[in-house]
Amino acid sequence: QLQLVESGGGLVESGGSLRLSCTVSGVTVDRYAMGWFRQAPGKERERVSCISSSGDGKVYYEDSVRGRFTVSRDKAENTMYLLINNVKAEDTGGYFCATYPNCFCDGKPAYWGQGTQVTVSS
Repeated sequence: QLQLVESGGGLVESGGSLRLSCTVSGVTVDRYAMGWFRQAPGKERERVSCISSSGDGKVYYEDSVRGRFTVSRDKAENTMYLLINNVKAEDTGGYFCATYPNCFCDGKPAYWGQGTQVTVSS
């Protein structure tokens, strides 16, 4: 059974850095496209980054995070990461990882993790 478990969230000062992890079980981390999503308080969940399966290798970033967020995968750890640099107040929210049902960052994700909370202090 495919499962996703996020970790690494917490309280971080504005301008700091944070690395979120999404540990995958039941499938290899590069089998499907995977995305990171963020849900700010009172707002809808939005995708901030996505990485396609290794055969395609494309990476997507939402405009507001491009240059500060970096997504990566570690096959040995079977984990996807999201490095957040120069953290801003608007980065506060729940962060969720998800897998897509195919190799591309298209359509709706098929599986979701439970999320990890990031809170940015000024």
